[in-house]
Amino acid sequence: MVLLLTNRDISLIRLIRRGRLYSSCVRSSMLHGSETWPVRKENEVALQRAEMRIVRWMCNVKVKDRVPSKELRERLGIGDIVLIVQQNRLQWYGHVLRKEDNDWVKKCMENEVEGSRPRGRPKRTWKEVVQKDCQARNLNREDAMDHGKWKKLIKTG
Repeated sequence: MVLLLTNRDISLIRLIRRGRLYSSCVRSSMLHGSETWPVRKENEVALQRAEMRIVRWMCNVKVKDRVPSKELRERLGIGDIVLIVQQNRLQWYGHVLRKEDNDWVKKCMENEVEGSRPRGRPKRTWKEVVQKDCQARNLNREDAMDHGKWKKLIKTG
């Protein structure tokens, strides 16, 4: 697979194929379970750095060549990894909201832990991240009840 991603014989069609291969194999492994991550800014930066390192390697471009990341992603036909993580998270959120009220997954999402918190700023929760994503895209809970509408809103967002 490494040879398929990094072969020096570069053409536009081959780059698109590499992008598809990257999305289906490498990126899917990187983002496995990302629907439930309470992502912080440093996590997003780490994901972007890792992805761009791989993308530059696949396109045979060095950092000192100063080719913008957006252009490299367009050559491969892939989107920004942070947006993909956000879409995955919102897709899972909609799935959970559509579940029955007595479902254990839905109960876990709405569960509040009792007891005192340790000193300092509380850790960012998944629910807070999802609420921020929904506010940024002007989404509400009622939209999530219609699966087709929710999917369109997430993909276009």
